[in-house]
Formats: sequence, C-alpha cells, structure tokens
Amino acid sequence: MQKATPKKTVTKKSKSAKTNTLSHLSNNLFIVGIGASAGGLEALKLFFNQIPPKNGMAFIVVQHLDPTHKSLLSELLAKHTKMPVVEISDQIKVTQDHVYVIPPNKDLRIINKTLLLIEPSEERPKRRPIDSFFHSLAVDQQDKAIGIVLSGTGTEGALGLKEIKAEGGITIVQDPKTAQFSGMPNNAISANAADFILSPEDMAKKLVNYIKKNSSTITTTDKGLGDQLQNQLNKIFFIIKNQTGYDFSNYKSNTIIRRINKRMLLDQIDTIDDYISFIQINPDEVTILYKDFLIGVTSFFRDKEVFKILAEKTIPYLLKNCAPKQELRVWICGCSTGEEAYSLAILFKEALKKNNQYIKVILFASDIDKDAVNFARNGIYADYIKADIDDELLSQYFLKQEHGYQVKKEIREMVIFAHHNLIKDPPFSKLDMISCRNLLIYINSDLQKKIIPVFHYSLNTDGILLLGTSESIGEYGDLFDVFDKNVKIFKRKDIPTRKPGLINELQFTENKAFLAEPFTVGTRKKTNISGITDKILIEQYAPPSVIIDKNNDALYFSGNTGLYLEPPSGIARFNILEMAKKGLRSSLENAIAKSRTNDIEIKQDGIEVIVGDFFKTINLKVKPLYSKLYDKGTLMIIFESVEKPITKQVASKTGKRKLVASELEKELKITREHLQIAIDELESSNEDLKNANEDFQSSNEELQSTNEELETSREELQSVNEELTTVNTELTDKIDQLSQSNNDLNNLLRSIEVATIYLDIDLKIKRFTPAATKIFNLIPSDIDRPVTQLASNLYYKSLAEDVKEALKTLAVKSIEVNAIDGAWYYMRIIPYRTADNIIEGVLVTLVEITEQKKVEQQLKKSNEHLTLIMENLPAVPYTCINDPHLKIDFVGNSAEKVTGFLPEQFTGDISFWLNRIHPSDKKKILDTFNDIKKIASYDLEFRWKCADGKYKSFINYMRYVEIENRKPAYIVGVWQELIVSKSIK
Repeated sequence: MQKATPKKTVTKKSKSAKTNTLSHLSNNLFIVGIGASAGGLEALKLFFNQIPPKNGMAFIVVQHLDPTHKSLLSELLAKHTKMPVVEISDQIKVTQDHVYVIPPNKDLRIINKTLLLIEPSEERPKRRPIDSFFHSLAVDQQDKAIGIVLSGTGTEGALGLKEIKAEGGITIVQDPKTAQFSGMPNNAISANAADFILSPEDMAKKLVNYIKKNSSTITTTDKGLGDQLQNQLNKIFFIIKNQTGYDFSNYKSNTIIRRINKRMLLDQIDTIDDYISFIQINPDEVTILYKDFLIGVTSFFRDKEVFKILAEKTIPYLLKNCAPKQELRVWICGCSTGEEAYSLAILFKEALKKNNQYIKVILFASDIDKDAVNFARNGIYADYIKADIDDELLSQYFLKQEHGYQVKKEIREMVIFAHHNLIKDPPFSKLDMISCRNLLIYINSDLQKKIIPVFHYSLNTDGILLLGTSESIGEYGDLFDVFDKNVKIFKRKDIPTRKPGLINELQFTENKAFLAEPFTVGTRKKTNISGITDKILIEQYAPPSVIIDKNNDALYFSGNTGLYLEPPSGIARFNILEMAKKGLRSSLENAIAKSRTNDIEIKQDGIEVIVGDFFKTINLKVKPLYSKLYDKGTLMIIFESVEKPITKQVASKTGKRKLVASELEKELKITREHLQIAIDELESSNEDLKNANEDFQSSNEELQSTNEELETSREELQSVNEELTTVNTELTDKIDQLSQSNNDLNNLLRSIEVATIYLDIDLKIKRFTPAATKIFNLIPSDIDRPVTQLASNLYYKSLAEDVKEALKTLAVKSIEVNAIDGAWYYMRIIPYRTADNIIEGVLVTLVEITEQKKVEQQLKKSNEHLTLIMENLPAVPYTCINDPHLKIDFVGNSAEKVTGFLPEQFTGDISFWLNRIHPSDKKKILDTFNDIKKIASYDLEFRWKCADGKYKSFINYMRYVEIENRKPAYIVGVWQELIVSKSIK
C-alpha cells in the first residue's frame, strides 16, 4: 500500500533554536476514525455537539448499518454540527473540518487521504468494517491518525485501535458507564488499546486541546537528525536504559520520534528539554514511554495468506524432515502477547493429527516485554479474538470463559514463553524454524545486519526463517535460499556461519591493536578496505600500495602497482612475493620479514627494479596495520618512485649478463641475512620451547589435580541431578493437583449464585465470581483495582469504610442492603485467613434475599392484621408448656380488654390464672389439663374472676401439640368469653 508523501515546509533556524516537538511530518491534518454500532447515534450527537466547526480535523464515521435500507445518518448528524456532513462516494479526497459517513453495505479504505469504497467480501456476520478501516488509517496516516470507539455490541474496534496505537496515533474509547451498549468499549479496554477512556463530551474537549497543542509546535524533517536532537534522544535513551535496562538507541529514528512526540503532546509539554526534565522525576512516565516503544500489535492468524502457506507447505516440510529425531524446535522472536505463538502451535497440532505423527514440537516464544510474556503464559483473551479464528478451531482449542476465551492446556504446554532480549541475550540454538515477523522494520539497518547472521547460526541445516511481509534478509542472500516466493519464507543454506555478535568495524591506532577475527577471503567484500587504504595513502601522498595478510596474500591494491607487480602464470595466486618483478623480490621479502619480526615500519631506499627495458629506482616501505579484524601480521607495502633520470637501458647481452650477476650477488647477500635471522629465531624459539616444556609439565600436574576435583564434582552433580529429578517429579504432580484444584474452583465459582469478591491486604480486587458482575459491573481488567474505586448498583455508600474496618478489627460485619433494581442482598464482610491463620485480605459475599424479604414483609403485615383482630375480639389466645410443670408462656394483648389484667400477669406459673377460677370449676379444669394428652383437644366452660371482682363465663378451647424436632409438647388454646352469660358474684 502506497503511503502518502506529505509536503514539507523548510524553515531556516539558528543553531541555537529549540526544537519544540519531535514530529517528523509538517502536515497538521489529523484524520479521526470513529467506529460505532448499537447506541452509537446518541454518542455521536453528544460528541459533535462539542466540536467547533473550525478544528483542523477530518472525521470519518464507520457505523454498522442495515445494508438493505438507505441511511439517514448524514442528515441526523448534520443537525448537531456546523461542519459539512457528507455521505462518502468512491475516491473522495479528505478535507479538514468535514464529516464523512460510510454508506450502507460498503467497506471503506483510505489511501493517500483518499477514501475508497469496496464491496464487502465477507458474509455480514463476519464483516469487520471498523477494524479494516482503522487498519488502513493507521498505515496511511501513522501518527496523524486518531481512532475512537463508541457504544456498540460485539468485539469490533479493538484490533484496529491497537494498530493505530502502534503507529503512534491516539486511541480513545467511550467510558462503558456512559454507553448504551458496552460490548465494543469493554473489548477495546480489555485489549489495552485505549489511550483515554472518556465520555463523548470529554472526548471532544480532549481532541480540541490536543490539536491546538500540536498546531503550535515546530517540526523536523526526515533528512536526518541534527546534533542537538540526537543528543536529546540519547539522553532519553539513557534514562530509559537506567530504569528498565533496555537500550532503544538502535530503533529507527522515525518510530522513536513519533512516540516521544505523542507523549509530549499528551502531557502538554512544549520542548524536548522540558520533557527530559519531566521524565527524570517521573518514573511512571518512563514506564509508559518504554511501553510505547515496544511494538505490540499482533493477533491470531494475522496475515491469512502467510498462515495458509505455513499450513499447506512449510509445516508439512518441517514434519517430514523431523521424523527421525522425533523433536521439532521453533523460535518466535518478539511474541508480544502470544497470539502468533499459539497460532503456530495450533497449526502444528492440526498437522500432527492429520499425519498421525507423534513428534514433540517445542515452540520458544520470547519478548523483551515482561508484562506481555506474563499475559501470554495465561493464554486468556477477550471476546474480540472470535473474529480471527475459525469457529471449528475456536471450539476445539479454546475454553469459553465469563469474559473471553482461554487457550486449552494441550496447546499452552507446547509453548515455552521467555523474557529474552534478542540483541543482548544468547540466541536459542538447534532450531528447525524461526519466526521473526514485523520486528526488523522497527530497528536500524546496522542492527539488522547483526541479527540475520544470528538466525543463520541458530538454525539447523535447511531450517526455515519466516519474516514479515515488509522485511528481507538484505545482503545476506548467500546465507539463505528462498523457500516461498509469495511470502517472506527462507531456507538456511548449509554453509559455515561465524558466531553472532561480531562488530564489523575497523579502527587504526598508532599503538598495538587488539586483534580479533582473521581477515579472510569470505569477509573481504564486507569490510571497507578501500576506506582504510585511502586514509593512509592520503597521509603518504597516495603512492602505489598493496595490503597483504599474514600469508603474504594480497588483500587490496591501490594505484598503479602493475609497474612493480605482475600475476604469475597458471592458477590465479595473489602471493606478493610470487608477483614481485625482477630486482624487487629479495628486497621485498627481507623487508616483510624484518617488519613482522620487530613489529616496526621498515624502509629500504634505492632499489632498482626492471620496468620494461629500463631500470627504475624506488624506495620501499613496509608498515604493520593494527585492526580489530585483521590478523596479526597484516602489512601495507608502499612503492615510492625516486624522481631521477633512468639509469641505463638494458640493450646488450653483455649488459644483461652483468645485470644477472649483480642480481645474484644481491640475492646471495640477502639470503645470508635471512639465514642469520632464521638462526637467531631458531635459538630464541628453542629457548622458548624449553620454558614451554617446563610450563607444560607443571600444567599437566595441575590438570591431574583438577581432574580429580572434577571427578568428585561430577559425583556430587550426579547426586544433585537425582535429587532434582525427584523434586521435578513432585513439582509436576503438584502442578497437576493445582491445575485440578483451579479447575474445581473455577467450576464452583461459576455454579454458585453467591456474589463474592476477594480483596488482598491492600484492598485490591484479586478475584470475583460471575454473580458479582451483576452487582458491581466488573470486567477482567478490574483485577488489581482498589475497592475504593469500585462502583456498585447498591444503595450502600460505606463499602470501602466497612471493608477497612473489618480488616482492622477482624470482626465479621453483616448487613442487609437494597439494590437499585429493587433486589435485596444479605452482605457479609469477612477477614480472609490462610491455613496458617494469617490475614491476607477480605471476602465480601452477597446472597440475594429478595424473596425472603418479601415473605418477611408479608408476615409482618399479616401479624399486624391478626394482632389488630385479636385485640378487638372477646377472646384471649394463650399457649402453655409442661416443662416439667404447666407454665403459661404467651397470652394475647386482648387479655387486658377482656379480663382487666395485663398479659404479663398471666405468664409464668399457672397459679395466677388457676387461683381466679370459680371454686366449683377448678377440679374439672385440672382434670382436663391432666387428660389433654390422651384426648388431644377439649372444649370446657368455666368461670373466672376478672379485675373488677366479677366472674365472667368463658369457654376454654384447648389443643395438644405433640413433641416435634426435640421441642417440648405444648397446649394452645383460646378463652372465649360467653357474652350471654351473667356474671356471678
């Protein structure tokens, strides 16, 4: 996809001028993509009500619309903004201060600020118009893109916002509390894709302030960083490295600049120097900037074409070649939150099932971001992943949870996640495949050149390297073959690889150098020999010269060396002595030997060399070279021509014979000198050998002693290894038990209807049951949130205070609370105790008692009615028990009205009531009480003296109740006044 090429404005500045921002684009038009679904219209109205007509932005609204009906969205939004509202037509150019609305049944892309309408390629349930547009907006506008997700159901928007955020753009999500439908906002928040979570009104204010701040800043260009800006960036890199341990100086400047500029604008900071001061005293901002530098855009089966080729071609190839060793090793570099690693694991699992193979596949997934690695290990993802995974694979390899999906254990066990720095840490080795997608594009070319050989070193022969669609192996085509031309998949060549980590830099120094890797034919092309030679020749007025290695083979020629050197006939050889012309070889060999022996520069003057038919006099210089990459013994040979007339012409046979004799005498003299040098070196070497022999004997004794110690250590290590094996077996068993317990606990929490929240000692949420989400509107991202920030649907404002009090006093608090929807709950706040009786937090449980509360209120009302009725009846209800003697334990309130005595006077011993019975009736009353157990019920008239001293006639209706549930038997009865009876004096 072709990116827009914005016009650049060049402004002359003094060297002392401050750079206010790091933005690399001078175009200040921000394009705002707005995604909405159900309930989004109301949010759009509130948003555009707050946007001024002249704002420097363009707004593109992508909403889920009915494909069969004409949309009225443009007309509806036009009533809430003074900006022109346009329904998008194909290839319309985006203009600032305009609102563009997607038409029904179309997908939308943006290229070079031009909107393109596309016929939907997917069935309606699988379409993702918001995510696809956000993706194109991120690619096209990068840090000038702004993504907004408003109210809606489903999972759309989360992936698109992550891509905008990765390119340095701003992402905003509607606060779920203000959304009519919170599905889309909650998914975007769960995916950590939101820079801000705001209401529609606050979104508008935030955008306007952001644009105003950006419009007043000064920009830089892409042509390179000035010294001042580079120094400022280096300070930021140092602060981040000092706090986190990670060095971002090798990341591409444009990537770094966009993210620093974004943070400056969001923090409302004008200059880079002010931002450096700000992060020096704000470690939290350093952490945020560090997280922004880490590119974390990924998804399951991202780039369908790549995974299709992996499944159909690459993985079958790997499994076929892997059969003999029964183990296959894969490394995923920059795994982020783990989606790609699990995607590859699923493909391998499917291929193994299809082929009925039993090969152990191990996937090493590494990333520099510890938080991302920890997230990936859990393998729990929000609902939005449904859009990227086939329904069959989703049901087969994922477990549905309350707010998302978890990768099944069989896939999680295939992947080993590790916190790993590709630049600093040793690489994984003996690998069959490496996947490094969309990592190299964010680092500079120098670091890329170091990483590609690392991959070649780590792979087995014919191993597979997978790169991103925008990445390549560059100049290392000699290390890899193309495995698939449609995507960036390469196969390792079976050629030697130097160990990774070498630095291809050459440095000269006047002192002796620290010598490293030998300079070989294989590395000649990669080393800047010409640059080194030119530097020295400029100092020497650029005479003809040649560089030779320790074997006297020529590495590089400069100037017209053909006057003094010529290649020998036969197989091509570059030995400098074999190439030397007559008259030069002996002097050259002598000078080379002296220079290497004494490690100094040697100069020989007045050497006569035959050039054609003439003699030419030259001065010869041999100079040692010191470099980290050259072997010791590398020399530069310089031929200096002596400016004087040619001495004589070789014309006659006699002259030639004299010349030959002269040459022989010179060679004999030089041979004698070489022989003397060799004798001196031999004597010196012999002495050195004697000393070395003594050293070897001493070392041999030490090695024997060390060998005995190593044998003892080996035995100890064998014992430790056996212990570790035992411990590992126990640990595996414990892990299985823990996994089973965790599964049991999760099933228990899902099955019980008791809403429960677990809080730690700092009153942060650690776990909650599904039933709690109905009361407190909890989502997975609320884990580790303080309870003081918890909002609920209860008429109960003192939850935080009561929780603190329970933790302080260790007392259980119980209370009945009412909810907004009319439900009642019995809430208990209980200190959380471990098996060691240590308080580690608080449990808050809520049991719904709405039905019990209704029954209680009904009983209360019935009792009130019954009491009112009984108080106005000429009857007195009572109960008595035989415990062991008859005792009246209850008398109705009507007793006062009927008898003139208070109910309390009757309760207790039966004597008060019995003594006021008419003497003639007392015996039959006592007999009745004695026989009531046999009779079960009895009705008996009697006369009783009231408070006014007069007797009234009553009927005693008695019923006997047997012993039940270990409760004593009792008598229930009513004294019914006979109104027609006459009182007896």
